[in-house]
Amino acid sequence: MVDLFGHAGPAQVLERAARSGRLPHAWMLAGPPGIGKATLGYRFGRWLLAGGAEGGLPAGSAPLHLDPGHPTFRRILAGAHADLRALRPNTGEGGVKRVIRVEDSRDAIRFLAMTPAEGGWRFVLVDGAELMRPEAANALLKTLEEPPPRAVLVLTTAAPDRLLPTIRSRVRRLDLAPLAPADLDPLLMRLLPSLSTTERATLGRIAEGSAGQAVALAEGEGLAMQALVDQVLADLAGRRHWHPVAEAVAAKRDGSGFATFMALLRGALSAAVRQAARGQGAAPWLEGRALAEWSTLWDRLGQLAAETDVLSLDRKQAVLTALLWLTPPRR
Repeated sequence: MVDLFGHAGPAQVLERAARSGRLPHAWMLAGPPGIGKATLGYRFGRWLLAGGAEGGLPAGSAPLHLDPGHPTFRRILAGAHADLRALRPNTGEGGVKRVIRVEDSRDAIRFLAMTPAEGGWRFVLVDGAELMRPEAANALLKTLEEPPPRAVLVLTTAAPDRLLPTIRSRVRRLDLAPLAPADLDPLLMRLLPSLSTTERATLGRIAEGSAGQAVALAEGEGLAMQALVDQVLADLAGRRHWHPVAEAVAAKRDGSGFATFMALLRGALSAAVRQAARGQGAAPWLEGRALAEWSTLWDRLGQLAAETDVLSLDRKQAVLTALLWLTPPRR
């Protein structure tokens, strides 16, 4: 994805810092997964390498704008620009854990220390910086402490607290918020053109402003599982639908339906409790318990989902247990 949806404020901060002549050498773009952190990082890199900081580009309609026909834009899109490097997590030992390896970190450090091939800047984007192995993170510290001239390092992370405190203290942090519906809907129209307006709106709501999460839900029965969540919450006392719901949730042998259903169920509880606590109206089904009880139930459902996954318990029975917990207590 080369277009940026939303995040005009952070983009403007980056552009102003670059034009000021006092551009910090390291940045951290923090925010939930799938909201466009790497997209903003690439946008900044393209604009910077094309001479934007030096005033070599015409003013665009949006911050950090670079015409797609610009040679720098085309070469970066093709992965062929000599002054830009991107680090992403690789599959770790056993083929499961995704990590950024120390050898990749050291290669990026050497790259930043080299003279820019085109006489401008060197730019490194570390996408998913929280997945750096400890030795990879430590390797970056010296570069952060003694940055080479005309070199910029951008870290993106969905979990900034997992980064070393010494790294966090040496970067300029920009927090990116989830996408507003006005920004998310046109993006989903492009990414998921076959969906209806109602389906896109549902995905946007349950994905909480994350385009990446919305796409994952669309590709993994998210809409079907959300319909089951809505059905359950609309009639918490009605047990006649328990078994059909549990069977539908547990139908996939890989457990993906169960994981999605439980995540969406907990998300619905969390969103409803937040809304009620802010005085923005309470869902009718919340009235059966105090808000504190719903928060405790949210924790219990998380533990149930985790135990079912780790211990390979019966998923249908786990769903039935969850529905029993949701049933309003008798007064």
